[in-house]
Amino acid sequence: MLPDMQGGKPLVATLGLSVEEAERHAITGPPDGRLARSITMSYTYPELDQAEDVPGEIIHAGLAVPLPGEAQTLGYLTVFTRTKGVQYSDDDVRQLETLAVRAGPAIENARRFREARQLADLDALTGLHNRRYFHETLARECARAHRYERKLSLIVFDLDDFKDVNDRIGHLAGDAVLAEAAERVRDVVRTADIACRVGGDEFAVILPESSLEDADQLYRRILNAVSTRPLGQAGKLYLSAGVAELRPEDDPVSFFQRADEALYRAKEAGKGRVMAANTPRLGPA
Repeated sequence: MLPDMQGGKPLVATLGLSVEEAERHAITGPPDGRLARSITMSYTYPELDQAEDVPGEIIHAGLAVPLPGEAQTLGYLTVFTRTKGVQYSDDDVRQLETLAVRAGPAIENARRFREARQLADLDALTGLHNRRYFHETLARECARAHRYERKLSLIVFDLDDFKDVNDRIGHLAGDAVLAEAAERVRDVVRTADIACRVGGDEFAVILPESSLEDADQLYRRILNAVSTRPLGQAGKLYLSAGVAELRPEDDPVSFFQRADEALYRAKEAGKGRVMAANTPRLGPA
């Protein structure tokens, strides 16, 4: 059991029992908060003491030892028994501690790698996924959609006349506008959607299991979130978008190009609107 560093739900990995059962018995530490060398637990079931047929799946006892990290305890490694009357020995404690001492550094290294990879996948200004992550993920989602014959849609959009905004208020204030716009985008996309900054003021959202109509609806939610109130010193801004749905003949490059070309057709048609790839305009905002 590893506590979440951001205060969320702990990570619980199990062998021999379900995650739900493990979560019921998982511990975060001694009741008084001190770091204990080991914690021995026993469970009593007064209502079953006199029963002749006690369910065999009941956990009767447990032994937990801390997983040591460089600066703090990472969590706890725990074993349980379903056998009534088992007593853990000092040798049991030593064996479990030996395993925990070996596991702790491995877990810490895995965490560092994950955090470094997450940072490498993010755009430093907006906190959205970056261009590299976008193209890697688009290729993976295209392959998955083709393999399982699933729908996949894509939105590519940018802020209208953003160059003029930079010229008017400066690049530093313009960066703040991009960061605020990205935050509003993040607030309205679904958890399954992958929102990315692909360069400058151009953004993209990958929509797994979604149709062209789904992409159009998300564009309108994004437009409403971004354009209904001023963006920093830039005031109210609008955005134009191109949307595309994956076709059998598409590869990731052609799929992106079709959406990107639709974006430029939207710009040419008057901006502040969305165009669907290789189809008539879906309509203005």
